[in-house]
Amino acid sequence: MSSLLYIRGMPFEEKQAWIMAVVSAVAYVTYLALLLGRAGSTPLAEVPYVPVMLWTIGGAIVAAIVLRVVAAALAPEDAGKKDQRDREINRFGEHIGQSFVVVGGVAAILLAMAETDQFWIANVLYLAFVLSAILGSVAKIVAYRRGFWPW
Repeated sequence: MSSLLYIRGMPFEEKQAWIMAVVSAVAYVTYLALLLGRAGSTPLAEVPYVPVMLWTIGGAIVAAIVLRVVAAALAPEDAGKKDQRDREINRFGEHIGQSFVVVGGVAAILLAMAETDQFWIANVLYLAFVLSAILGSVAKIVAYRRGFWPW
């Protein structure tokens, strides 16, 4: 019961960070499970990954939207409210998350230059986006929970 009260008192932006972190992680684990399940004895790079990737990404987008709507409906007084602290925490989390997009982009370029199979390039990019979402969200959650002091 106390955790439910904390969720109700949680800033809406923190709820969004939790939603993004959980949905991204679940979607990626689902993608990996489906991909590995299809592989069997087939080399991983030969498994048809595009439909699975597109469906898990699309499912994650829909799930995140639905969960945000539910969160807003459960606490309409908090939805859409942002103060200066929320904006600073959001910026902080986005900076951390975007660093993983850059790392993933560089890794994808290196793989392309090495003429690696498209499967690996696509999966490196997908992993980079997932890490960006998860780690950016975790940074926001930590900032909300432990305090945030911008310099």
